[in-house]
Amino acid sequence: MVWIETRIGVETFLSQIRDSLKSGEFFPVEVRQVMIPKASGKLRKLGIPTVADRVVQASLKQVLEPIFEADFLPCSYGFRPNRRAHDAIAEIHHLASEPINYRWVLEADITACFDEIDHTALMDRLRVRISDKQVNALVKAFLKSGVMTADGNREETWTGTPQGGVLSPLLANIALTALDDHFDR
Repeated sequence: MVWIETRIGVETFLSQIRDSLKSGEFFPVEVRQVMIPKASGKLRKLGIPTVADRVVQASLKQVLEPIFEADFLPCSYGFRPNRRAHDAIAEIHHLASEPINYRWVLEADITACFDEIDHTALMDRLRVRISDKQVNALVKAFLKSGVMTADGNREETWTGTPQGGVLSPLLANIALTALDDHFDR
């Protein structure tokens, strides 16, 4: 970021991104993959996008998040703005004290959730709410941008959204609404 500020200038940098988006010449670069340790001792893949890709993802998130937040069920707490695990616990305590007598709580941790999201299913869910072809193409381009591994090899991305991307938590929530909808029914 300092390099952009001192060498290019923030205004010029943002102008270049805007121009490449408008002209359709913007293409995301593969994310740089690093492995970070989990509490269990296993390693988790973290995908680090370039600064330009982070700026575009943040812009997409600002546009898409309010649209999808309007549809997300109130029982969903993962990766949501202004919602924390403590809020979910408080909701459970509240509902457990209701006279309705709730009997079930579902808490799930999906193994490799970010890594395994099906691109076709995700894009199908996205297209239900977003009809702008350029926005859909941009999201798909981020999904398909690939990974640069620690040893310098480029890998295609057939599934998943990189954990570490600005847009990834929202995309995961869009994909996971299929589960919320199923259990809600």
